[in-house]
Amino acid sequence: MTDLPDDFEKLDLPEELEDAILDLGFSSATPVQNEVLPHSLDGRDIIAQAQTGTGKTAAFLISILAYELENPRLEERDPGTPFALIIAPTRELVMQIKADADALTKYTDIEVVCLVGGIDYERQKKQLKNPVDVVVATPGRLLDFARSGTVDLSEVEIMVIDEADRMLSMGFIPDVKSIVARTPKKQSRQTQLFSATYSEDIKRLAASWTLDPVRIEIEPEQVAVDTVEQKVFLTSEDEKYKVLYNIIHHYHIARVLIFVNRRDESRDLESKLDRHGFKTGLLAGDVPQKKRIRTLERFRSGEVDVLVATDVAGRGLHIDDISHVINFNLPEDPEDYVHRIGRTGRAGSEGMSISLACESDAFMLPNIEALLGSSLPCENPPEELTADIPDLPPGSPPPRRNRNRRRR
Repeated sequence: MTDLPDDFEKLDLPEELEDAILDLGFSSATPVQNEVLPHSLDGRDIIAQAQTGTGKTAAFLISILAYELENPRLEERDPGTPFALIIAPTRELVMQIKADADALTKYTDIEVVCLVGGIDYERQKKQLKNPVDVVVATPGRLLDFARSGTVDLSEVEIMVIDEADRMLSMGFIPDVKSIVARTPKKQSRQTQLFSATYSEDIKRLAASWTLDPVRIEIEPEQVAVDTVEQKVFLTSEDEKYKVLYNIIHHYHIARVLIFVNRRDESRDLESKLDRHGFKTGLLAGDVPQKKRIRTLERFRSGEVDVLVATDVAGRGLHIDDISHVINFNLPEDPEDYVHRIGRTGRAGSEGMSISLACESDAFMLPNIEALLGSSLPCENPPEELTADIPDLPPGSPPPRRNRNRRRR
């Protein structure tokens, strides 16, 4: 049996949690986990400035689950009354947290419930008629259930507010304040707040929600954009897939990471590329952690050479030999663009970023250029990238490219 990494061994975690961490194949704790866990496991409030992709999700989940396993509630629990609450700004992030929680609770009977918009309300309401331990939710949907009395937050002992800065920018703070007011006073709960930035507004919110917190700052990853050749192809929405196919096929790209903005788009695109014979993998927020790790292993080994990802799932990837990053959609947040292209041109090597801009997202270019401090070269795709691509006959098995073919 593989030994538990020393970083986790020294935390003396419950055995069920150690076994789950072993299964997930963590080689070591990340800086944010090393900084947060000793304090959060000791019951301290946390204010952590850390980017997505730093391992912060595992940091707060491990402390929540360790607490529950070491302090089980022996009395009969009321339905819809969690001991832990995690609030995050987007549905995709909530679903990724839920997937990670499912992996870490594998050897326990801890019940984790996910509450987000866009999923049948009555189905979620039915889940809350049973005892629950941990609720992971977006603010709006959680508040709906709290106001209707379906969720009772009066027994929350640990509250996590993830990506507080995005909550602020997306206008969710009034909802979050209303949610916090329904939990026990800060003297009677542990609060962990995570934010990529630490503005004066976030400082004021943190001061009102936490008690004598430990302040932790993890330096954001610096992206060396000067090692990445960047270009933008101007195309129509209808032509995007054709151009993408031809980029990969014509240039014989050995290892490419393709970013899309939405989870549903990522699945559709990965399926389409797979049917066209590419060796594909998918990283999206609702893909279980163990499966994401397996997909990354296959990508590193060359078994997969086209990886489709969303921003939430793709941040924090550290693979040194990704030759190309392709933005199938331009990101809505300019900082996401910098994080995306930072997946190539690593470890002193050169990389290339290609963005496909169309009528629905080209308006984002000025904001990206403003952040970069330079203009991006925009051009129409050359003729070979607009050539017709093969159709797949209905019902035919997807062809696979020759795995032994030598690729440049």
